[in-house]
Amino acid sequence: MTKIFSSPEAAVVDIQNGSTIAIAGFGVGHSYPNSLVIALKEHGARDLCVVANSLGAGEYRPELLLENGQVSKVILSFSARPGFPSLVEQRAAAGELQLEMVPQGILVERLRAAGAGLPAFYSPVTVGTPLAQGKELREFGGKQYVLEQALPVDYALIRGFRADANGNVEFRGSSMHFHPSFAKGARVAIVEVDEIVEAGAIPPERVGLPGIFVARVVLATKKMAVPKGAMRRRAPDSRREYFGKPALSRMEFAQRAAALLPEHCYVNLGSGLPTLVASHIAGRSITLHAENGALGYELLSDAGIPDPDFFDAAGGFIEMRAGGALFDSVVSFEVARSGKLSAVLLGAYQVAQNGDLANWSVPGQVGGGIGGAMDLIAGASKLIIVMEHSDSKGRSKLVRECQYPLTAPQCVDMIVTDLALLVRRGDRFVLEEVAPGFSVAEVQQLTDMELLISHDVRIMQPDARPM
Repeated sequence: MTKIFSSPEAAVVDIQNGSTIAIAGFGVGHSYPNSLVIALKEHGARDLCVVANSLGAGEYRPELLLENGQVSKVILSFSARPGFPSLVEQRAAAGELQLEMVPQGILVERLRAAGAGLPAFYSPVTVGTPLAQGKELREFGGKQYVLEQALPVDYALIRGFRADANGNVEFRGSSMHFHPSFAKGARVAIVEVDEIVEAGAIPPERVGLPGIFVARVVLATKKMAVPKGAMRRRAPDSRREYFGKPALSRMEFAQRAAALLPEHCYVNLGSGLPTLVASHIAGRSITLHAENGALGYELLSDAGIPDPDFFDAAGGFIEMRAGGALFDSVVSFEVARSGKLSAVLLGAYQVAQNGDLANWSVPGQVGGGIGGAMDLIAGASKLIIVMEHSDSKGRSKLVRECQYPLTAPQCVDMIVTDLALLVRRGDRFVLEEVAPGFSVAEVQQLTDMELLISHDVRIMQPDARPM
């Protein structure tokens, strides 16, 4: 019996009011099921609970369902960013929308667990953070874990490259990410694809989602467009001034962070400033890992032709190195939480002197942007924070105690800023290097946390050898 439906509208026509719907897609506009989202909007089902990494951006974003008054609850990894209030944040603040924040890796695991018939599982992620409040904690092997509930959904809307009448789905590039786990957690999984082929046209070893998990297949009618600026290749370089003197530029202290990485290591680069590190590892035997399911890639060169199916977790165009691999987000977070990564580089809003990290929300903000940070940290890989020394208001980001919601406690190993390199020894950071033109006293004056001073403080050299 064929699983092919005549149109996206026909595939969603039986979605009822009050349904829980998982909508796969990555970042602001990568491989969302645009045709199905628009069909659901026109269908008009209301009081929906939408499960997603984020509600995206662009002409066909899932946020349209919220704008149309169809959504009463969302379960997200990204809901808002500081300085850019989102509709989710506004509606949640007004009491018009229920909001549940879930780390990216735990989101895919909760849906995968539902598909695997598992009611719950214990996770090391979120321990010591606000997201663990009210949940059961249990100790295994001297370490604490949080009990997470499986997340079954009524429908999943996903997007693939090709599918056949049996529902077998092939994905392309790094665009698999959430689609398999979202489909497995659904009672009814609906996939839109660029091409529908005859049974057997997809080699069995290239089936990324077996048809047994898929109920309906439709041909996409809306272009998989990426919003302008969503996949910027390079962030513009800039530098700040302190005491009327220029600090290291963003590219310069990103280069210093890159020099900390040894050869033959596996590294994850978080969004924002850490992504600049990728520009400084060309020709080195460093393997980059991305949460959306890429291992062994590099940023696309300025002369390269962008392919929208090949992107990293920050939304940048990529090209695969020889020997690279592509997979879904479940596998990607298995890599992270199992400790296989040599190092993780993240940005931060605040780092406390004992190594606490806050990088997903600020006081007064409803929700925030958790992404994969909590899962990446849980693997106990070396954590290097790459950030400017002060925030946009001139306040130190290196503090005695974090005033912002924690991402994880006592997890930061090293900090690279535009003014300094700091290494944690026990419950304090040691100032090892200062930017050219600045003194130890000046760095101390701009730092709120209590610092220990190395007996041999060096001048920061962007191309210094790994420590």
